Amino acid sequence: MNPLQTPDISGRGALLLSLLLLAALAVVALLTRPLAPIDETRYVSAAWEMWLRGDFLVPFKNGEPYSHKPPFMFWMFHAGWAVFGVNDWWPRLVLPLFSAGSMLLTYLLARRLWPERAGLDGQAALVLVSMLMWIVFSTTVMFDVLLTFWVLLGMHGVLVAAAGKRRGFVMLGIAIGMGVLTKGPVILLNLLPIAVLAPWWHSPRQAPSLTNGSEPSTDRMHWGRWFGGVGLALLLGTAIALAWALPAGMAGGEAYRNAIFWGQTADRMVDSFAHQRPVWWYLPLLPVMLFPWFVWPGLWQALARHWREGLDRGTRFCLAWMLPVFLAFSFISGKQPHYLVPLFPAFALLTARVLAERTSARLGLPALLAALLGGALILAASGQFASLSGQVEQLPPLWPGALLVLLALAVWLAGQRGFPAVPGLAVLGVGMLVLLQFAAMRSIEPLYNIKPMALAIGQLQEKGVPVANAAKYHAQYQFLGRLERPLVALQGIELTQWLAAHPEAYVVMYIKEPQRLVGINARYQQKYRGGAAVLVDAKTAAALLAAPVN
Repeated sequence: MNPLQTPDISGRGALLLSLLLLAALAVVALLTRPLAPIDETRYVSAAWEMWLRGDFLVPFKNGEPYSHKPPFMFWMFHAGWAVFGVNDWWPRLVLPLFSAGSMLLTYLLARRLWPERAGLDGQAALVLVSMLMWIVFSTTVMFDVLLTFWVLLGMHGVLVAAAGKRRGFVMLGIAIGMGVLTKGPVILLNLLPIAVLAPWWHSPRQAPSLTNGSEPSTDRMHWGRWFGGVGLALLLGTAIALAWALPAGMAGGEAYRNAIFWGQTADRMVDSFAHQRPVWWYLPLLPVMLFPWFVWPGLWQALARHWREGLDRGTRFCLAWMLPVFLAFSFISGKQPHYLVPLFPAFALLTARVLAERTSARLGLPALLAALLGGALILAASGQFASLSGQVEQLPPLWPGALLVLLALAVWLAGQRGFPAVPGLAVLGVGMLVLLQFAAMRSIEPLYNIKPMALAIGQLQEKGVPVANAAKYHAQYQFLGRLERPLVALQGIELTQWLAAHPEAYVVMYIKEPQRLVGINARYQQKYRGGAAVLVDAKTAAALLAAPVN
């Protein structure tokens, strides 16, 4: 075998397999779960209110300008609605489509980094599509996979610029501008470190194992021109962002203008260092986020071997991409797992590279962990977890757990017989999440499907009846009920006074104690996020507010 030839399936074949796996994940997500409150429903509702108003500059939430997120994802929803009509399914396909685009950019990025290594490009796409958190956020209405798409475009721009082509700086500027329009200035944290560290990763070093000249030749760059080009790219990105922000700030009013130009940048940076979570918070999450790859000893053995032999230019590029951003997010105390999603392509590229010469494919530990999870699902379906029975609508079916055990066994046996590691672990990672979603479908879906409540609210609004929400309102009902008017969001004494002034009104109330539901005459009620949501008339709402809580 050629020492530079990856022992797995061909690059194009692996890319096709990764896209097919992603398509299967998207279909399963559509079939097994609804738009989930609070985040998914809030973001689609913001797009819905923009659509209703015919205002595509300023996002709105429950009738007020919504400054927390830029509009790019909302524009993508509008584009689909313009073609297919307003529907529930298009917003849920936008993220898989951008995930597919990100996998294609990862595939092409591998070709730029290691043009001499046939097949490695497709392996990188397979690694990416099978990482647990990438799968989750590729089928969830959140901003991070969209942001990753622009990060990847920026990485291509950096490499093109490093090859001496000025259009690379244009690509980088476009990526910065579109990243700001997608999730704000955080795109700079993802792109600027790789540009600053170019003197390290671009330096023409020769790894000891590549003495045959396989590493791409790199010309020494004029670093003054390099950083000047990065500065011009930053100016281009700023101009793209301001092309939206300036007219939106004028249209949204002073409070909105101050929020998008100051509150969402400097204030958030200050607040993020409030030491809310410890610096090590991400570390114990990595085995779950990057499953099955992070828990596979074969990866770490291959990485150690590659480190001893010397890092090539592409490996240095991946490390310069991942490590500074990971450290920055670790020291910023406002942490969420999805903040790391734009780093996953770098991990996929690094994983594909260090596994390029690995011939052993023993997959014991990932398969064992998947089998243990399958066993836990079987026990849950059998009613063996007493605490679970009170937390779900009904117990999960038995078959997802049984199939997961069989899948883990099949992957382990395939590895023992020499089946390539990358497609084997990819099938294990994707199959595990598919089966988990089927297991959870009838157990938790009734607790989070709030569309019936939203439709009940819409029926009242169509009759001219005012409706209030007796809690902080995240606009979770606006899109699902196709509501055309905001809900009144009040709590405490203000709600009591409003009810007295509006005896014809209805109120959505949230009850944590099940015993308080006894005897309630509700227009609609359902279990909701560990309690219950009830739609009641003003008289009943006032009585509930006045009743003591045991």
